[in-house]
Amino acid sequence: MPTKRTASKISPRTVVLVTLAVGLGLPGALFAAILLLSPLTKPAVIDALVGRVLGVDPATWPWTGLAEGVAVGILAFILVNFGAIVSGMTVWWEMRVSSRMQSRVGYNRAGAAGFFQWIADAVKLLFKEDLIPADADQILFRSAPYFVMAGFALAFVVLPFGESLIAADLNVGVFYLIAVTALVVVGILLAGWSSNSKWALFGGMRSAAQVISYEIPAGVAVMVPILMSGTLSMQGIVRAQGAWPWQWNVFTNPASTVAFAIFFISQLAEGNRTPFDLPEAESELVAGYLSEYSGFRFALYFLVEFGNLWVMAAVATTLFLGGWQVPFVGPEAYAAARGAELIPGAAWWGLEALSMVVMVLKTLVVLNLIVWVRWTLPRIRIDQMMNLCWKYLVPWAFASFLFTLLWQLAVAGTPALATVSGIALTAATALLLVLFLRQTRANLVAMGDRVDLTNW
Repeated sequence: MPTKRTASKISPRTVVLVTLAVGLGLPGALFAAILLLSPLTKPAVIDALVGRVLGVDPATWPWTGLAEGVAVGILAFILVNFGAIVSGMTVWWEMRVSSRMQSRVGYNRAGAAGFFQWIADAVKLLFKEDLIPADADQILFRSAPYFVMAGFALAFVVLPFGESLIAADLNVGVFYLIAVTALVVVGILLAGWSSNSKWALFGGMRSAAQVISYEIPAGVAVMVPILMSGTLSMQGIVRAQGAWPWQWNVFTNPASTVAFAIFFISQLAEGNRTPFDLPEAESELVAGYLSEYSGFRFALYFLVEFGNLWVMAAVATTLFLGGWQVPFVGPEAYAAARGAELIPGAAWWGLEALSMVVMVLKTLVVLNLIVWVRWTLPRIRIDQMMNLCWKYLVPWAFASFLFTLLWQLAVAGTPALATVSGIALTAATALLLVLFLRQTRANLVAMGDRVDLTNW
C-alpha cells in the first residue's frame, strides 16, 4: 500500500534569515569589493606594488602591462556583476512598490516577500530556448543585445561610488558617458530592424525618434552643471559642489533646478521608462523591438533596462545632487587620512566607506522617484512625446544654458549670491515637500484608506 509522502517545510524564520543574508550580503560584498579595488587597481598603485613586492623596475619589467590589465579586468568583472545584481534587485523592488501602489500582493512566493523571484526569473530565462526567426538577419539579430549590454557596462567606468572610488576619472567623463550610452540606442535599432517584424520595426523607429530627440534637451541640460563646475570630469563636478543641499548644483543656480527637471525627464525618455515606453508598448506593438527575442538575449535587454535605473540615478546625483560629498568632511580630511603611505590607513578607508554610503543613499532616493513616476503616470502618445520635447524641453534647456552663463558671471563678482540662492531654493523645496506630504495624507484620509505595510 503506497505511503503518503509529506513535503518538508522550511520554517518562516529560516526563509527570512536566508533572504536577509542574500539580500544584504550580496550587494554588501559587491560594494566592499568596489571599495577595496577601486583605489588599488589604478596603474600607478599597481606599478608601485610591483616595484615594492617584486623588487623590479615597473618601467622595464615586461609583465607590468599584464599586471595592470589583470587588475583592471578584476575591477571590470566586479562592476559588471554589480550592474547585473542591482538590475535584478531593482526588478523585485519595483514589483513590490507597484503592487502596493495598486493594492495587490505582488511577489510573495520565492523567499521572504518574494525576494528570490528575480533569481528564479533569471535562471528561467537562461534555460529557455533561444528562438531566431527564419527571415531575420541572423548576424545583426544575434549581436544586437550585446551592443546594449556594452553601452550599459561601459557607463560604470566613470560612475563615482565615493571620493576615490571610481574606475577611471576621465577629464572628459561626461562626454565619454554620453558617447558609450549611445550604444544602447544602436542595439535597440538593430533589434527592431533585424527581426524582420513590423511590430519590432515600429518599436525601433519609435526608439530612434525618441532618443535622438530627447538627447538634445538632455545634452543642453548637462551643460549647466558643467558650466558651474568648469570641468567634464565626473569627480570634478562632485568636488565643485558642497555636502549640504544649499551647496548642490540643483539649488545654487535657479536655472539648474530647471535643468535638473529637464535632464530627469529626458533620461526617462532615453531609458524607455513610462510614460515614454513607446518603443515597447505591449498594448500596441506586442513588445516592440523585443517582440522576436527570447531566452538569454531577451534577458539582456531587461537587465539593461532595469540596471539603467541605477545609472540614471547615479548620473543625476553626480551632476546635480552633490554626489558623495559628506557633511563636515572636506578634501583636506581625505588628504590627511590618506597620508603618504602606498596603502592608506583605516581612517581613510572609513571616510571612503562613508562617502560611498552617502552616494548610494542619494542614488536610491532618485531611483525610487523613477519607479514612482512609472507607476503613477500613463503612457503618452507619440505626438505628445514629440511636442513635449521640441516645444517645451528644448527651449527651456537653452534658456537655462544662457541664464547659467550670465549667472556664472554674477557669482564670480558676488560669491554670496550662490549661498543666498541655495538657501532660498532649498527652503522652497522643503516647503513644497511638506505640502505635498500633507496633501497625500489628506487624500488617504478622504478615501478612507490607510498606509498598510503588514503584507510586506
